[in-house]
Amino acid sequence: MESISRISSMLDTARELTLEAAQSAGSARTVNSRPSNRDLSFSQTKKLLDSRNDREILEGLRKVIRMMYRSKPCLPFFSAVVKNVASPNIEIKKLVYIYLLHYAESEPDLALLSINTIQKSLSDQSPQVRAMALRVMSGIKVPVISQIVSLGIKKGCTDMSPIVRKAAALAIPKCYRLDPNTLPQLLDYMSNLLGDKQYYVVGPAVTAFLEVCPDRVDLIHKHYRGLVKKLVDMDEWGQLATLRLLTIYARKCFPVRTKKAKKNKSKGFYEDEDSAPEDDSSGEEVQVLDLDLELFLKACKPLLSSRNSAVIVSTARCFLHLGTSEYIDAAIGPLVALLRSPQDIQHVAMNNIVAVCLVRPESFVRYAGHFLVRATDTPDISRLKFEILTLIFPHCEPHVKEMILSELEHFTRAADTALVQESVRAIGRCAQNESTASTRCLRLLLNQLSSQDGNLVAESLTVLRHLIQQNPQAHVQTVIRLAKNLDTMTNPEARASIIWLVSEFSGLPEEDNIAPDVLRILAKGFAEESEAAKLQIVLLAAKVYLHYLIRTTPAQTEEALDAPSNQGIEGASPAPAEENGWQDPEPPPSIEQPGTEPEQASTHPIPLLWTYILHLTRYDISYDLRDRTRLYRALLSNPQSTQLASLLLLAPKPVPHTPSPSENRKGLLIGSSSLVVGVEAAGADGVMGYEGLPEWVKEGEEPDAKLRDDGLAKEVYGETKDVPAARELDKAIEKEGLGKIGVGRSKDKKLDDWLAEEEESEEDSTDEERESGSEEEFSEEESSEEEESQSEKDEEDDRLVRP
Repeated sequence: MESISRISSMLDTARELTLEAAQSAGSARTVNSRPSNRDLSFSQTKKLLDSRNDREILEGLRKVIRMMYRSKPCLPFFSAVVKNVASPNIEIKKLVYIYLLHYAESEPDLALLSINTIQKSLSDQSPQVRAMALRVMSGIKVPVISQIVSLGIKKGCTDMSPIVRKAAALAIPKCYRLDPNTLPQLLDYMSNLLGDKQYYVVGPAVTAFLEVCPDRVDLIHKHYRGLVKKLVDMDEWGQLATLRLLTIYARKCFPVRTKKAKKNKSKGFYEDEDSAPEDDSSGEEVQVLDLDLELFLKACKPLLSSRNSAVIVSTARCFLHLGTSEYIDAAIGPLVALLRSPQDIQHVAMNNIVAVCLVRPESFVRYAGHFLVRATDTPDISRLKFEILTLIFPHCEPHVKEMILSELEHFTRAADTALVQESVRAIGRCAQNESTASTRCLRLLLNQLSSQDGNLVAESLTVLRHLIQQNPQAHVQTVIRLAKNLDTMTNPEARASIIWLVSEFSGLPEEDNIAPDVLRILAKGFAEESEAAKLQIVLLAAKVYLHYLIRTTPAQTEEALDAPSNQGIEGASPAPAEENGWQDPEPPPSIEQPGTEPEQASTHPIPLLWTYILHLTRYDISYDLRDRTRLYRALLSNPQSTQLASLLLLAPKPVPHTPSPSENRKGLLIGSSSLVVGVEAAGADGVMGYEGLPEWVKEGEEPDAKLRDDGLAKEVYGETKDVPAARELDKAIEKEGLGKIGVGRSKDKKLDDWLAEEEESEEDSTDEERESGSEEEFSEEESSEEEESQSEKDEEDDRLVRP
């Protein structure tokens, strides 16, 4: 009977298990049979959320989260979702926390009901659950729970798991945003987290410090060397935050110190040869780094091999703004290596490379081949590469200079108009920066004048004009060559540039002056010229006429003074009165007064050309041209008073200097978005949130270096951590005044000392052997006497015992 009842119970158990398996399989089939992209009705979703089966609850939460991220209304499910916060299933908890963070601000009262459950999760056995609970509690944007969040952070700071301590560090800024009055408590928590032994925790703590109280550098003093030590082991986000913090700290706590380095002078062949006295003032000033600052810079060097490009750029920023030239040179190679990255990283890297190159261009010379433009480079990257080539051009060897010019000449024939203009401008900057290469650059630009591309010709002439202005006397023949191209030049800007250059050379002697002939040729086709060319033709005519007046007026003024007062030209109109009331004397017969119509025309062609140009411009459709002509006509109305006209038209022009396109970004911090965007888009103060580095602290105002002394000082500054026992023994013997033993003593011995010591050691050994032999004999005699006395004693005892 017992066997039958046992079999029946087993059958019932198997039946129940089979039914449960079939039920779960059926529910899973129904759930999986529904299309994943189809939303359930409200009742069906709520039924899943209210189920007792974890699988159905998980499926319902996934549906709700999917609807939430599609911006569909999910607030009606709040109570049904939040009640699952106490579920032991960690997957369900994660989804409930996500939903709670999204809608807690909309339903603060219902969110507060789940705070107790979340607080209980802070004592869970799993560190993941504790960290997630702290993260969710700090993410609920309800100011009422700020003190509860502060207590949770306090508990998380002392947790045994670094995951929970990291969550506590990340929760500090959120708690501060909820209630700024909790700052004193948060500063204590932050100070403890900054001194944590786990680098996994220190990185988020530094991030929280920069967000909550970036000016409280007094909290960093005792943790400075610990942060430097843990820098290499942190993750990329922690490294970026720590580099930024320590850079600001170095500027505020380490003053700039310099010393004069003496130049190495070659000594004479003989030691006693008198050497010239050294002048202390002739040395070069070099920067002297503080020991703690040098410790930080040395710790940054391994970061140049990081896989994260942002870390490399941030390290280069530290070297650029804190270190010496040796550290900057060490960062250039990793920066150039970023050019093998994708194009978006290349663009950011190139902007930062240009910023470093503006400060130290000679260090990039050996990497000149990396800045040659490739076919796959974008226009922005090509433009930046051209800029770097022009910056390093003065510091290159002759063969490298030839390579750069050939590269720029090649891209003057490119299909892209913007790229052609940039290459021509780059050639001009090369000639401007290096005077020895100006002839080669000038030849390259003159060869472009025969191109059919009008934009190329116009840009080339603009650059040529700047080069000619730097040394006008050496380019007279160049201007004559340019003037010959006016017959074939069709681009309006190019023609205007050539005419302006001819007008600048209109004051040459008559045998070398081509300005009047050029003006005569241009006057024939004045009506067909563009407005820009017409303006330059009028300027050319005014300058030619002014030079003519300057040359002829003094002589004719003397003739007019010697002649009778009633002598004049028949039909000549009287000279116009000036504004101050006095009237100029009659003009000389050979000079035609502008604004009058004399009956007898002058015989010289220059006044006739001037009058002809005035008549042509009087009926032109351009307002600007007519106003400009009236101005020149008023200036030159009195031939005997040309001082004002000379000051306006013949004033010396400043030598043009074309700066590098990124020169206005020189003061921006590398690694910042303001540097990439540029001053034109970001403004003079950079984009919103941009903060530059503080100025170096003045010497004498820096905090005491003893504030940074702690237990890590010996470990960091010691040459070796493990000292051999022999060295410690030598030090102890030296302290006692016994000299050195071991290897250290044998360094000062000679051969005779070694031989003497060997003889002494042999004699000592023979004496010891003799002493040992006598001692053995004596011991044997003693042992024999003892044995005899013992035997006699035994015999006597036996005799006494016998009856």
